[in-house]
Amino acid sequence: MESPQGAAVRAEDFGLKGSRGWAFRHVGFTADPGSLVAIEGPSGSGRTCLLLALTGRMRATEGGAETAGLELPAKAAAVRAIAALGPVPGVSELDPAFTVGEHLRERALLQGRYGAPLRSLLRPRAERRAAARARIDRALDAAGLDPAALPKAERTSVRDLERLEALRLSVALALIGEPRLLALDDTDLKLSDAERGEAWALLRSLADAGTTVLAVCSEAPAGAHAVRTAPTTDEEKADAFAETGRA
Repeated sequence: MESPQGAAVRAEDFGLKGSRGWAFRHVGFTADPGSLVAIEGPSGSGRTCLLLALTGRMRATEGGAETAGLELPAKAAAVRAIAALGPVPGVSELDPAFTVGEHLRERALLQGRYGAPLRSLLRPRAERRAAARARIDRALDAAGLDPAALPKAERTSVRDLERLEALRLSVALALIGEPRLLALDDTDLKLSDAERGEAWALLRSLADAGTTVLAVCSEAPAGAHAVRTAPTTDEEKADAFAETGRA
């Protein structure tokens, strides 16, 4: 598919505090457009909150960040317009009752209706359908998912997909909107070593093609820009414990 212009991401002393204390704090990094950024840390260390804050879907309470030069949280709506979520539990999950084809057609329909220029809605129906199908095929190709290889092709139910196939489908759905930033949660969850390698190879290929990728994981792969949400020194751990105790 056509390579988008990736979004640079920057955070400085970035933090988010909720009713139970700090979800994450003291996050700072700079990533160029087309970077593969691995948000690394144990479950419960605020990885998902950081992912959602950088994509304009949660409001940070400390420090500052920018995505594609758009200040967060002030320009959160503009950031959401250029960022797409892959799999994020509770936010952008696949519907197990849907088939692969139903998911793809629904996303293409929504993209054509709400994410395309108004003049495109005036084109003949057959032309709009062809454009939607072309968009789907480009996204599937970029995500490395071949529906013909599935048990029932596009009629395969999501509940029958293997974990890596479901990840590829979620990525394809996100790519239909041709985002500048792609964000995924639990990238390496429940994957074998071989499947994990395939998943990171996919995300690296998307970054190499121009899309900035933010991926939550338990362990960053070699060559990725690693960003940790968990404190790494004894002093940081003590500070985090003290702050949580006062919350």
